[in-house]
Amino acid sequence: MELAELTTLRLGGPARSVLEVSSEAEFVDAVRIADEAGDPVLIVSGGSNLVVADEGFDGVVILVRSTGVDVSDDACGGLGVTVQAGESWDALVARAADEGWLGIEALSGIPGSTGATPIQNVGAYGQEVSQTIASVRTFDRYERVLRTFSVASCGFGYRTSLFKLDAPRYAVLSVTFQFRRGDLGLPIEYSQLADALGVELGARVPVADVRAAVLELRASKGMVLDPTDHDTWSAGSFFTNPVIDAGSAEALPTEAPRYSQPDGSIKTSAAWLIEHAGFGRGHPGPGGRVALSTKHALALTNRGSGSTADLLVLARELRAGVRAQFGIELTPEPNLVGCRL
Repeated sequence: MELAELTTLRLGGPARSVLEVSSEAEFVDAVRIADEAGDPVLIVSGGSNLVVADEGFDGVVILVRSTGVDVSDDACGGLGVTVQAGESWDALVARAADEGWLGIEALSGIPGSTGATPIQNVGAYGQEVSQTIASVRTFDRYERVLRTFSVASCGFGYRTSLFKLDAPRYAVLSVTFQFRRGDLGLPIEYSQLADALGVELGARVPVADVRAAVLELRASKGMVLDPTDHDTWSAGSFFTNPVIDAGSAEALPTEAPRYSQPDGSIKTSAAWLIEHAGFGRGHPGPGGRVALSTKHALALTNRGSGSTADLLVLARELRAGVRAQFGIELTPEPNLVGCRL
């Protein structure tokens, strides 16, 4: 099987073998057997955060299709929701919006599986998945035991976690969330979303309205998957927003975005840096086979005939241009498999 069939970029060469698993027990057994045999393992579910080499993957691809959502009330009026790793993330968000489970409504439209969300600490429009996670159940591939991490032990940070920093040690099996219940979503913390909803920052509006507004915003940026729209043939945001020290932030142009962080550092916008380094939306890569999205400067897209090699040429061009213009090194957000920048 070509891994292009399993990734949202629609790029990637052949896998030596693909094993589909549909339960936690099958998942654990597949990982354990491959590890004991010394085979390289690539765990794939939604494929939305993968950049796979054109040469493919010379190992076992474990395709996670485990499903199940278990809901239980708690004593404080909220509820715990345990979700198997292979469950669609956006399907979970849609259900949460329908049932009044608060805290992930601004994460609507993000492709991929629920099991992948804690690895990257997925976030958007003022929310991060870590804000509602209670625990993460994993298979520890080094110790070959099941291990559950409370939220305090997950090492969550901006687009990172213990599971990312210590990869590939932990295979995420399921995620347990702790949700509050209500008709109104959590306070709006992101100005673009507040503007779209016509409210002030900090306002609360119906959960369904937040979801609808986020889906509309994401679609306008080519961030909602559509097989007919090459602007959505991407891995989402290709670079993380740089977090820099105060001195580096002062050296940026006055109009550059700056978001103060609790530790005194400053986060700025990778999309702004790319555009102001001279790379407009739609900027082409080799032969026009790949390009920046015409809707968003942070998405590198396959225009239908691209290759991973083409995509990496474009990514290197963008990173070098930002480095030369602003002295800031961009960091890729997707998982690079068999390739590097």
